[in-house]
Amino acid sequence: MPAQLLDGKQLAATRRQVIRQNIERYRQGGQRIPGLTVILVGENPASAVYVEHKKNACNEVGILSHVHRLDGNVTQEELLALIHTLNHDQTVDGILVQLPLPKHINESEIVSHIAVHKDVDGFHPENVGWLMLRQPQLRPCTPQGIMDLLALTGRQLRGMDAVIIGASNIVGRPMALELLLAGATVTVCHRFTQDIKKHVERADLVISAVGKPHLIKGAWIKPDAIVVDVGITRLANGQLTGDIEFEVAAQRAGWITPVPGGVGPMTVVKLLENTLTAYEGHENRSTS
Repeated sequence: MPAQLLDGKQLAATRRQVIRQNIERYRQGGQRIPGLTVILVGENPASAVYVEHKKNACNEVGILSHVHRLDGNVTQEELLALIHTLNHDQTVDGILVQLPLPKHINESEIVSHIAVHKDVDGFHPENVGWLMLRQPQLRPCTPQGIMDLLALTGRQLRGMDAVIIGASNIVGRPMALELLLAGATVTVCHRFTQDIKKHVERADLVISAVGKPHLIKGAWIKPDAIVVDVGITRLANGQLTGDIEFEVAAQRAGWITPVPGGVGPMTVVKLLENTLTAYEGHENRSTS
């Protein structure tokens, strides 16, 4: 029997409606509306598309959004100065620096200079540390969105054998922390892993975030497993595909995310929710 789809597009639409209602309630109460500022450096076409999606999502729910578009030759000192200004701007609740940055800029230093309570990407070392210590504050968006999708399955994650393919700071590592919080037994595969197939074949939950088309063969998927595909690649024919061989995997898995329409919409909606959370924290601090 074919797997059931984990429809991120539909779930995200429901979540956006709740966010919009909350922001409208604040607006009608005479409060300012939340503000998100995105910094885009250079002319990376994919980054420009992602930023436009985020801006449109903000407009849809009522978040005031602003994009700083900086030349690719901007210095690290100039970028840090802008972040410093935004950190002290009381109308800005969330700051997002679109990655990747040009090679002459140290991404880690830039991210660590964002005020921790405005770090709506959840990448600040302090926010990652709170997650590791099982006291999450602002959490990385993609792993958080995946956890919401997993909740749709109704399955108990505690004790589940979970395998993550990809150990990036954006998805793989924080995803492992989220699953540990949920009580899963977690294995993270990476470029030095000797036999990925062996790990995938035993997994109750497979999450792949590599960006290599069909890296994970559908025949490897354990019957009735949950499959989450974060990777997305545009092929030469224009088709979008994921890391996992979808057609075959969907005949074996119990649940599976489509590509596109699975994880992507949830990443954006979690950014909106993080911005609202940051706003509410800001307002509480202002009135205390």
